[in-house]
Amino acid sequence: MSAAHAWAVALRPRSLPVAVSPVLIGAALGWLRTGAIDLVAALLVLGAALLMQLITNLQNDVGYTLRGGERLGTRTGLPRATAQGLLSVGEVRVAIVAAALLATGLGLALVALRGWPVLAIGVASLLAALAYMGGPRPIAYTPFGELTVFVFFGLVAVAGTDWVLTQDVGLPTVLAAAANGGIAASALAVNNHRDRAHDAQVGRSTFAVRFGPGASRVLHALLLLGPFALVPVLVWAAETRALLLLLLLAPAAWRLQRDFAHCAPGLAYNAILFRTFKLQMGFGVLLAVGAVGGKLEW
Repeated sequence: MSAAHAWAVALRPRSLPVAVSPVLIGAALGWLRTGAIDLVAALLVLGAALLMQLITNLQNDVGYTLRGGERLGTRTGLPRATAQGLLSVGEVRVAIVAAALLATGLGLALVALRGWPVLAIGVASLLAALAYMGGPRPIAYTPFGELTVFVFFGLVAVAGTDWVLTQDVGLPTVLAAAANGGIAASALAVNNHRDRAHDAQVGRSTFAVRFGPGASRVLHALLLLGPFALVPVLVWAAETRALLLLLLLAPAAWRLQRDFAHCAPGLAYNAILFRTFKLQMGFGVLLAVGAVGGKLEW
């Protein structure tokens, strides 16, 4: 296997829509409200968001291996580079440090542009990325994984982007942040539901393990379909009917939930996961298009 493919296994680039979508949404709604956007700051925020997702993926890979997560039972999730010997733990740790340093550099540039409050957002995001599978009590070993994703890839990322670019946060941004966070968290719910038997064997008490498959399916439905219930409220708050474009994705979300509920155990869940990433990217793109349409309405 080539080095490029080994690193792709560890970095999981197909998960990057989780990082791109909130920045696109925050920037679009900030522009809709103010009519202006700082492209340099937007690119810095996007770079930092992508690095946070990559750090999370790398830490997840190496942290799971160090805790012996592959040694018991048969895991059905995506492969981990360190567990399969494609990369060494040391190599991945060096990459985590390098990505963290680069993210810190981007963060300091944003601090120079927008002031010290940006530092709090950056530090909290970095600590969450490292703590998901790191430290004495990783978030991934608790029932709070989906909540963490909802907060950091929804509320923090979307509202943080809007604030960094405009120095303010509007109600539409808060609503869109909740919607985007729900879709992002639904992707993790797919992972945890798929792996619940193996997770229980290795001591991970995820939501699916703690409360069972029935509750896990209900959680997934709420996270995936709830965002579309927020769309009419978002349209009202933003005062633009163009954001109704988001409802074009509602049938796809419904089919995704239906397929999740009836999915056969095992690797079939991976297709559901990748479809969720595409849905989240589509949500961000359609919201941005709706923001442009909103400006034309004005």
